Amino acid sequence: QVQLVESGGGLVQPGGSLRLSCAASGDIFSIDARGWYRQAPGKQRELVAVITSGANRNYADSVKGRFTIFRDIAKNTVYLQMNNLEPEDTAVYYCNAKLTSRAGVRGDYWGQGTQVTVSS
Repeated sequence: QVQLVESGGGLVQPGGSLRLSCAASGDIFSIDARGWYRQAPGKQRELVAVITSGANRNYADSVKGRFTIFRDIAKNTVYLQMNNLEPEDTAVYYCNAKLTSRAGVRGDYWGQGTQVTVSS
């Protein structure tokens, strides 16, 4: 069993910053990729940023230059640094892990979600 625990959401004014974190624990042998997704009311969940095991990073066009994904491998934790936040960034943010368990089973796991609200 794998758990992803997120933290760091909240209310921030436009132009402000927030840092999200997501710690993974449990039956983990290797992690292939970690990512952040978001879902705004009435919209589909979308990819925000992803970092692979080889440290390749990809970002949604809407957040390039403002958001940075990075990780602490020793802590099995991934972070999303969000700068210059805009009201359009308001959403529930979910972390994701694509990993292999010690039994060799590959799976796709999600955090519980954390609310980010950008408003004056």
